[in-house]
Order: sequence, then structure tokens, then C-alpha cells
Amino acid sequence: MTLSPVYQEAEQSLETVADFIRFAASQFHQSDLYFGHGTDNAWDEAVAIVLQMLDLPQDYPQGMLTAKLLADEKKHLIHAIFERVEHRKPLAYITNKAYFVGLEFYIDERVLVPRSPIAELIENDFYPWLEADNPRILDLCCGSGCIGLAIAAYIEDADVVLSDISEDAITVADINNERLGLYPKAQTVVSDLFEAMSDEKFDLIVSNPPYVDSEDLSDMPAEYQHEPEIGLGSGEDGLDITRRILEQAAKHLTEQGCLIVEVGNSWPALEEAFPDVPFSWLEFEKGGDGVFLLTRQQLLEHFS
Repeated sequence: MTLSPVYQEAEQSLETVADFIRFAASQFHQSDLYFGHGTDNAWDEAVAIVLQMLDLPQDYPQGMLTAKLLADEKKHLIHAIFERVEHRKPLAYITNKAYFVGLEFYIDERVLVPRSPIAELIENDFYPWLEADNPRILDLCCGSGCIGLAIAAYIEDADVVLSDISEDAITVADINNERLGLYPKAQTVVSDLFEAMSDEKFDLIVSNPPYVDSEDLSDMPAEYQHEPEIGLGSGEDGLDITRRILEQAAKHLTEQGCLIVEVGNSWPALEEAFPDVPFSWLEFEKGGDGVFLLTRQQLLEHFS
């Protein structure tokens, strides 16, 4: 990798943690980056990339920002900042780290970078919808496993299954399961939606499936081009996979079970496609939308 002169000079001249945060923030400000994979501004992104690349905690003491770096550390940081700017690579793919519901996950380009308002539901134990004792919960289209593993970590008596059609995604989910020490409470399976579920039933099915429509997919910022398309696109209106979930979910829910699915910006298309279905659109104090809930009874009434 050939660095431009400004990066070569920075590698030679900069010395401290603070120096590299300042340099990264300046480069990010000047480069019209898109922030949507963990931070929402150049400064927070700069702090994150420097601290994560140095394996330092997010609450790193400000008094230590003047600590000087070794030559190898400076080299790694300069290359990371260069990758973010020149190749528009998302932060999580550079550092192989992402944070979801307070947990650290291993992330690479086999899976999407974790981001979902469902995090808030996990923090609240899915109250008031999850009432079962020792609930069985399915994370459908699990990707990195962030939703299902966070559920297993937060809900003590839950038994969680994580499934995905992508063997690569399941490999990453297994890495995270091992790192978080949640096996056998959380277990993974390769499955095309419910194909490998047989007659299994769950008290709650949670899914953040691919839901980007074809128009939005083609217009997405360069950062999203690093993510696996199988995890993003879902047909012309973004609802191909969601339709299959709606048709099949009731058979895999207990009597009091419910389905929670994130469809993001495709929610208007979903309401237009199914005008008679009483989707409950969940509200989030921390922001986010496009997440609906349906009970097993509602699914039986409208999709069976």
C-alpha cells in the first residue's frame, strides 16, 4: 500500500494518542465520509479508530492522551486511517470490532456491521411482549449474532437459537458465541429461514433480515459496498424475505408467541403490500423505526 505524502509525514511526525486522534479527525472532516456504522461524526470516528486500533478502552483517561506511541503502533494507525479515507472501509472492518448493547463483537466483511434499534428492546427484556418462563427465542437471519447473543447475555433464563442461510455468517456468530462464553445457552444453525427448524417452536422470533430495496441498494454510500449484498438486498421492494417470514412464522411460534421484524425504510412498502394486517410499529426512546410486531394469532389470521 503506497501512502500519500501527508500520511507519510504524519507517520514520521506525530507522536501521541492525541496527535493521531486530531489527525484522523481532520482527515475524516476533509474527506466527506459517510458515518452510519457505529458513530455519526468525524470526531467520534477518530476517537474510536485510534482507541480500538491500540486496544484501549472507550473510557481511556484523558490524562493519558499524551502517551507516546511506538513506531509499529504509529504505522498501524496511519494505515487504518488511510483505509477509512481512501477506501471508505467502515470502521468495524478495519478494527474487527463493533459494540452492540454494551457487548464487543468480532466483525469482518462476511457479515453486516451491527446496527439495530432492536438493541433497546433487548435492554428492556422485550417487555411487555415476552412473558414466558425460560423462553425459547430465535434470532432469524442472525448475521454476526449480535441480536441473539445479546439476548442470551441479557435474559438469564432464555434459550436462544441463531440461524442464517450464510455459512460465513454462522462462522462469525460462532466466534462471537465462543468469545462471549454463551454456549450452550446460545446455539447456531445454518438454515434458509425455517428450513432446518423442523417442528421447533419459539416464544419469540426476532429478525433483522435483508430489507433494502433495489433503488436504495444502488444509491447507498460507498461504505456499504464493503458489506455482503446477501445481508442487504431483498428484491425490488426490499420485502422478498420478509414475505417468506410472515408466511412461515406462525408454525414456529408458541400459543402466546410473537414475531418482531425490522424492515427499516421498507416499512411503507410493507403496509402498502398488506393493508389489512394490523402491524404494531414499535417506538424507541433512543431513536430508530421500521420495526413491527405481530402475534401468532395475527399471523394465523392473515397469513395462513
